[in-house]
Amino acid sequence: MNDDRSFKDVLGIRVEEAEDGRSRLALEASSDHLNEGGTVHGGVLASLVDMAMGEAVRSSTGDGTVPATSQLTVTYLRPGKPGLLSVTAAVSKQGDALTICEADVEQDGKSLVHALATFALLNG
Repeated sequence: MNDDRSFKDVLGIRVEEAEDGRSRLALEASSDHLNEGGTVHGGVLASLVDMAMGEAVRSSTGDGTVPATSQLTVTYLRPGKPGLLSVTAAVSKQGDALTICEADVEQDGKSLVHALATFALLNG
């Protein structure tokens, strides 16, 4: 096992953009990401939106603050399949100690997931 790999690396998630409270990530879903029913595992999709929202929050707070997910609601709209998944996230409300963010996962122009999360802002 390579201890230098992050969880993002293990899943194969790419950060394409993260600035001004917004982020865009991508994942090329393969057979490694599927559940026994042959669709993208819900845990992979939840991890994807959580990471995207964390990147969005981090881009709006600076290096000294660590966003910690305190609540995550994931609504699965349709199953994903092998292929490119795109996720966009944006901070919607930002307070002194908590930030609310939303994210959407799309595949082939169709919405797969909508998520809403609250992040606690911790001093790094």
